Amino acid sequence: MKSLKDVAAGRIDALSERILGLSHRIHANPETGWQEHQAAGWITGELAGFGYEVKRELCGFPTAFSAGVGRGPLRLAICAEYDALPGLGHACGHNIIAAAAVGAAAALAPIADALDARITVFGTPAEEGGGGKIELLERGAFDGQHAAMMVHPGPLDVARAEPFAVSHSRIRYRGKASHAAAYPERGINAADAFTVAQVAIGMLRQQLEGGTRVHGVLTNGGEAPNAIPEVTEGRWYVRAGSLAELDVLEEKVRRCFEAGALATGCGLDIEAESKPYSEFRTDEDLLARYVDNAVALGRRFTESGPDMRMNRASTDMGNVSLVLPAIHPYIGIGSLPAVNHQKEFAEHCVTGAADRAVLDAAKAMAWTCIDAALDADLRGRLMSADPAGNVPSPTPSDDERQALGVR
Repeated sequence: MKSLKDVAAGRIDALSERILGLSHRIHANPETGWQEHQAAGWITGELAGFGYEVKRELCGFPTAFSAGVGRGPLRLAICAEYDALPGLGHACGHNIIAAAAVGAAAALAPIADALDARITVFGTPAEEGGGGKIELLERGAFDGQHAAMMVHPGPLDVARAEPFAVSHSRIRYRGKASHAAAYPERGINAADAFTVAQVAIGMLRQQLEGGTRVHGVLTNGGEAPNAIPEVTEGRWYVRAGSLAELDVLEEKVRRCFEAGALATGCGLDIEAESKPYSEFRTDEDLLARYVDNAVALGRRFTESGPDMRMNRASTDMGNVSLVLPAIHPYIGIGSLPAVNHQKEFAEHCVTGAADRAVLDAAKAMAWTCIDAALDADLRGRLMSADPAGNVPSPTPSDDERQALGVR
């Protein structure tokens, strides 16, 4: 008789063309944060076809959703991302994340009741700066879940997520336009304000803690060279090891932007694009099961070196990890020397290696869910933290599993 893991893997293999077709379709039609209407429709369509109860427009967000199957008290969440980067398409490989989540969901649908569990896929928009998971968290979407997981592509397989906490801000200086040659004294140069701020940030870096990051782009630098710029705008990220450290660093960076306003006489507006992303708290037991499962599939993990640093990238999954036991491993797509957020990486996200990563990630997540359900100690620990206060359920009996033709 087949094991549950054999059943899950076989189902993914049988559906591989469908799963990989979804990955390629999302990749070919990139949509930026909060605009992922096609991707959300395609993903929910697949999940409904696999027997999942789909709730679209979750918490009022048009491109968010949840999809659940199974009646058991253990509730395991799989997160799907599917937003693209402006100008770069799927250069972070969210098509792989989405397809792997759907693959794992397809594998778990027919065995969820044998696991005495409920599997829920959460469609989480706008990871690239919009903080979709944070918005869903705060609106109660994850209430009652016992654990959450997702797998993110990178150049190499890396087990542990160690992301920076990050804030995302829009910066706007308000000056006064004037003819740059005839009446320069009547203008207030908003571009100069940004120059002063960037110089101040550059000088600040000498005093920053190692491992922090401050970086951004100017999105509007003026309209014409013969007109003093009246308005300049930019997007700025500040990263630190934790939310507490981020609070301290943000104040220092804010003073740099205030210096630009003070020096030039410009007005200054700083607006948060999203709530801050937090550091990540890894559930060690779940990660150990994932690593064992991935190694059984032939994956090999990198533990040091510059090429594995994608695990330092910020993610709103960190905020989920502060509320639920969670993992966020990285799966390699053989892209080197191309790395995330390069157009060359986007090209690698639909190669044979990327397709293998989709299927391996789907299997590893499905198998990790099976381990979480059937390991009495792990199941009991996860359910003991149940925010709904439910009593931990025993693992399903042999008779219950045999009723589904599995062991």
